[in-house]
Amino acid sequence: MSQLNKTTTPWKARLEKNTISLFLWTFAWLCTTALVKFGSKYLWDYDTYLSAAAVILNIVVGSLMILMNKRHLDSSDEMMKKIQLDAMAMSLGIGLVLGLSFQQLEAVKLISFQPQIAHLVMLMSIVYALAVLFGRRKYA
Repeated sequence: MSQLNKTTTPWKARLEKNTISLFLWTFAWLCTTALVKFGSKYLWDYDTYLSAAAVILNIVVGSLMILMNKRHLDSSDEMMKKIQLDAMAMSLGIGLVLGLSFQQLEAVKLISFQPQIAHLVMLMSIVYALAVLFGRRKYA
């Protein structure tokens, strides 16, 4: 029995490879996002061409990250696909409803600051992470 646990099936090896690839592309996208934000200010003093090139690079790397996410989901088993789909639905739904409501708070002068896209990204990330954790507990 212990011999079966030590062997890696082709499916599991592909899933591990896709997970690592997704992590690396996500990290690369995070780095290019930081490059756009901080490079413009600290490295090239808002040069138009370098800033545009950094944004284009960020979009290209982000697009590849999305493709790697799709590949990762395609290699997942049905339970993980269900957990991911549920988490994405919660993240999108809550992000849309609360994000628009948050924007309306500023429009009707109930808050004194302007909502930023970073607020929405943080909200959706937290909702997604929690939904994945609860989904794994639910189906484990």
